[in-house]
This record gives sequence, structure tokens and C-alpha cells, in this order.
Amino acid sequence: MRDNIEKARKLKLLILDVDGVLTDGRLFFDNSGTEYKCFHARDGHGIKLLRQTGVEVAVISGRKSNSVAIRMKNLGIEHVYQGHENKIGAFNEIIQALKIKPEQAAHVGDDLLDLPIMTRVGLSIAVKDANFAVKDYADWTTETSGGMGAVREVCDFIMQAQGTFDDVLKSYMK
Repeated sequence: MRDNIEKARKLKLLILDVDGVLTDGRLFFDNSGTEYKCFHARDGHGIKLLRQTGVEVAVISGRKSNSVAIRMKNLGIEHVYQGHENKIGAFNEIIQALKIKPEQAAHVGDDLLDLPIMTRVGLSIAVKDANFAVKDYADWTTETSGGMGAVREVCDFIMQAQGTFDDVLKSYMK
């Protein structure tokens, strides 16, 4: 775990998958084909807090969904790439836009589409209920499942590693 703390200290970017990470991975459709997703409020709050500390957050998803666009806009996430089954192009674009090195990024994933990025970043994270192969490549696996607060767990970990969590906590104790 010490090694993961050291890796987290260097982070300037957290990249998130959507289905299975920001959601529990289930897909809901009504009879007209409209898709619905369920996001956890604690994940969203963790993202906002992490961004306030200076760590940027990006989303790269293999699927495209209007509900994802709405939620990411609500969270202030500017780097949102949807419909990218080959996620490396989006990853490279974000790294170049932010002028950072791959080792200054972390990625949270749950399935095989996430492996190309997970093997390139400084800190690779799998959610608790990720595919076994993804867990094998991850530096760390969350104690929480995707869509159930795993992203908040990651955000808190990064803030603790970077020494910013106490200031965030104090801001709520006034």
C-alpha cells in the first residue's frame, strides 16, 4: 500500500470509466429505448472535492449516453469522452491537453476495455466487483463496488495521500 500512496502523491489526473465504475454496470431501458443510469451522490461529491484540491478528473467510456453528459456537466468535468471502445486515443488527447505525463494519472476501471489505459498510468485501480483479469493488472482494488461509492473511496485516498484531505475536512467543521 505504501507504494500506492507514493504513486497517488504524484497524481494530477483521475480518469474514470462509467459503466461499472460510476454506475453499478447495469443498463436500464424503457420501452421507447431511453437509457437510464444511476450515479451515487457520494461519488459526485468526492469528485468535486478532489477537483477543488487541484486534481483534474476525466471520463472515458466505451458507451455513449445523454445521462452521462448531463451528470458530468453537473460535476464540472470538462474532459468527457464517450463512445470510445478504443480508449487510448482519448487518453493520449487528455494527457497532451493537460501537459502531464502518464504516470501523473490514475485510472479506475472494471472491465477489459479499461486495461490499455490501466497499463499506462501511474496508479491503476479496479473496483471491488471488477473482472478478475482487471484486478490482476490493478495496483489497488477498492473495498467498495462500482456505483456504490468506489469513486469516493478513490478520491478520499488520493486526497489523503496528497495531504489535502484534512483541509477539506476542516472546511466542513466550521
